[in-house]
Amino acid sequence: MIYKCIYETPEEFSNMIMTSDGEFLTGLYFNQLNENVNEVNKDLEIFQSTKKWLDIYFSGNIPDFTPALKLENITPFRQEVIDIMNTIAYGQTITYGDISEMIAKKRGIKKMSSQAVGQAVGWNPICIIIPCHRVIGKDGNLTGYGGGITNKIAL
Repeated sequence: MIYKCIYETPEEFSNMIMTSDGEFLTGLYFNQLNENVNEVNKDLEIFQSTKKWLDIYFSGNIPDFTPALKLENITPFRQEVIDIMNTIAYGQTITYGDISEMIAKKRGIKKMSSQAVGQAVGWNPICIIIPCHRVIGKDGNLTGYGGGITNKIAL
């Protein structure tokens, strides 16, 4: 069963939807219109923990814990990209090209596709906590964001 809960964000952001398998946070998305009719509204302990994390984050502070997460259907490549995103410090950014270069170097290959990295970043089901919003285009351009470019700019 999939459980969901709504988190009310500060005014400049869209509200967020949290999803869980009952124990772990499995999704954190800016509110979108594609609601799943198989999701059950329920206030779980993991949702309370995630709300606390988000309250700290949106108050301008850095949370000192991470809610229990579970990434479902993750490929090794997506995991590599997420591991790199998780190293991006608060207030810092990295480009898709930078991530591509890091993976190419780690794998001992000449080049890695920045487009493939972009798809892996876009796949991220747990926004903000896994900081996909800190990945930007070359020359510092803010490029697409599944949660809406307005939210990415505000973040």
